Amino acid sequence: MKHMKPHQVEGFNFLVRNLAGDHPGGCILAHAPGSGKTFMIISFMQSFLGKYPNARPLVVLPKGILSTWKEFQTWQVEDIPLYDLYSVKADSRSQQLVVLKKWVEQKSILFLGYRQFSSIVCDNGTKSSSLSCREILLKVPSILILDEGHTPRNEKTVAVQSLAKVQTPRKVVLSGTLYQNHVKEVFNILNLVRPKFLKMETSKSIIRRIHSRVHIPDVRSFYDLVENTLQKDKDFKRKIAVIKDLREMTSKVLHYYKGDFLDELPGLVDFTVVLTLCPRQKPEVDKLKRLSRKFEISSLGSAVYLHPKLNPLGEISGENSISDNLNYKMDDLIEKLDMRDGVKSKFYYNMLNLCESAGEKLLVFSQYLLPLKYLERLTMKWKGWSLGREIFVISGESSSEHREWSMEKFNNSPDAKVFFGSIKACGEGISLVGASRIIILDVHLNPSVTRQAIGRAFRPGQKKKVFVYRLVAADSPEEEDQNTCFNKDLISKMWFEWNQYCGDRAFEVEEVGAKECGDLFFESPLLGEDVKALNKR
Repeated sequence: MKHMKPHQVEGFNFLVRNLAGDHPGGCILAHAPGSGKTFMIISFMQSFLGKYPNARPLVVLPKGILSTWKEFQTWQVEDIPLYDLYSVKADSRSQQLVVLKKWVEQKSILFLGYRQFSSIVCDNGTKSSSLSCREILLKVPSILILDEGHTPRNEKTVAVQSLAKVQTPRKVVLSGTLYQNHVKEVFNILNLVRPKFLKMETSKSIIRRIHSRVHIPDVRSFYDLVENTLQKDKDFKRKIAVIKDLREMTSKVLHYYKGDFLDELPGLVDFTVVLTLCPRQKPEVDKLKRLSRKFEISSLGSAVYLHPKLNPLGEISGENSISDNLNYKMDDLIEKLDMRDGVKSKFYYNMLNLCESAGEKLLVFSQYLLPLKYLERLTMKWKGWSLGREIFVISGESSSEHREWSMEKFNNSPDAKVFFGSIKACGEGISLVGASRIIILDVHLNPSVTRQAIGRAFRPGQKKKVFVYRLVAADSPEEEDQNTCFNKDLISKMWFEWNQYCGDRAFEVEEVGAKECGDLFFESPLLGEDVKALNKR
């Protein structure tokens, strides 16, 4: 209790109300990244196991954040064994059964990855070890905790269907970014923790109320009505009424905390920087517009907006790995290219120089590996820097040991200058508070992924003001993606963060001039040279 902050005590009591009474049911803890959800649930589980010593908690989580749960040992009041299948390399069903049986036999906690869990539950094999593993996972857990619980949000996926089969009514979802893409996904998660949530009488009466408030021609679905209203309705009073309805419906089962603790940090300045394409980029971008597949437009675009010469490499690179042959071709290309032909390359180059002279560290995120690899090789050539000294990288292929080492070294070494991160690989559990400048190279269609990336540096432990530059290529498909993302973000903010002091313009962006934006770096004429518009969130 001495270590708990007020929002953690509130969250703890919320968990008690839902999980420890005579009629337990599932719930969602939607607290901002970095606000100490893991610590709170650890204290809850200690207390829960104290009250119910025969309970068997199961934690399902993305494999990459298993190490953050090692914090359990720091706060243990009593010595509770923690089991997982990774550290003992239990790959076969018979090896897994040995670990599962240990968990069943004594007071302990089991950790499984989402894929691992689904593969055991969906295994239709007839061997006794497969059947036993499956039965244990579905029948034994007294409480099921889903960390990064927005992961299973699509009701058609194997993960959701298998988690729904676990028999305990005590299911908890932990999420720093609950709203991802659609209103329906939030209700899919609610239905997972509280089966038939929308069919409960209390929910049904509020759904009827929303239907009576909102009439949109050709839109019948409850989810679409809510989404349309929050995104597009010009009647602000109706918007607020629907928000209040949603909050009333979910108040007992959803605990939201925005993260006021972040107000104690030195500050966050979040820019969307719209950059005018260089003349040589325009024909390449016109070719992009003729492509039909969204993924192809986005992945090739991420390369072309950096530099038009990257187009042929973009066509042959894989999403998750870069071959040695590609590295060789890239080095060859870098020898010959003129940086002035690529607007995002130029912006990065100028930002890197400004960071170096100001003694600040830079984070660069992309959802694709090619742009990161290109900037890494380019930086080595320009500066003569090397990996592991001035330059650090985390991608999906990085081991947990490499992640830990890279974080520690980048945050604490005075030599460290720039960190390249695959945006998917740098989610929860990664702290990069050594950096105070962040470049987001491309637009991720799920805005919460970008928010998570910003949260790597803007989190407790940060000593400086953090500046974020979301780069968008003007007059390209990326501009449209940026608008889509902004509207998604708007729903999340309206639903969870609106209050009577906000007014109706609270979540809009303002366009600012480079000289009045509050960032001294923009006083450098080179940085602002290609900026078509600068928006501040």
